[in-house]
Amino acid sequence: MMPSRTRIKFCGLTRERDVTEAVSAGADALGFVLWPGSRRHVDEERLAALSDRVPAFVVRVGLFVDPSPELVRRASPHLDLLQFHGDEPPAFCGGFGRPWIKALRMRDDLDLHAAAAAYRGARALLLDAYRPGLPGGTGETFDWSRIPANLEKPVILAGGLTPGNVADAIERVTPFAVDVSGGVEAEPGCKDPRLLSAFAAAVAQADRKRLG
Repeated sequence: MMPSRTRIKFCGLTRERDVTEAVSAGADALGFVLWPGSRRHVDEERLAALSDRVPAFVVRVGLFVDPSPELVRRASPHLDLLQFHGDEPPAFCGGFGRPWIKALRMRDDLDLHAAAAAYRGARALLLDAYRPGLPGGTGETFDWSRIPANLEKPVILAGGLTPGNVADAIERVTPFAVDVSGGVEAEPGCKDPRLLSAFAAAVAQADRKRLG
């Protein structure tokens, strides 16, 4: 089913002002990185402070990379959705009684149909560029034509999206949602309000064109 509107997730927020600006720009979801290896990492105390600023009907997403179960449980009260970005097996992802999505890096040998079947409990699959040794945040796009139109799970498209290319991405992929971090930043972890607004405007324009 073709989505009636492309949802927007702004990821990697670290500052209160960015939460406010992202919501004002039209975010459907906000992502908080709970992986210490990221330049956009927030600890649990920071997560709680940022999460408290998110209004109703905007989804708070926690990004984990092969986390301990204890970390997920401690962070969960401040989150609406769990995002697993490492090598977590389906049983682990589904073991917390919370809605979750699975991020997949688009390796050359990745079978998306098989992955969708394996992660059948996921609410969606987030598709990101593959670079060895990095679980995400590469700032790179991948070959969008590799995404099958009949994939069983909703697609959240990530990887190198910017205000300049997101309209083309939506036209070619028709994802359920788009996910951006570095493409709307002044520097890692610091969002640029002009880029946030420009990205949301480009998504809206692409939807108007797509939906007529």
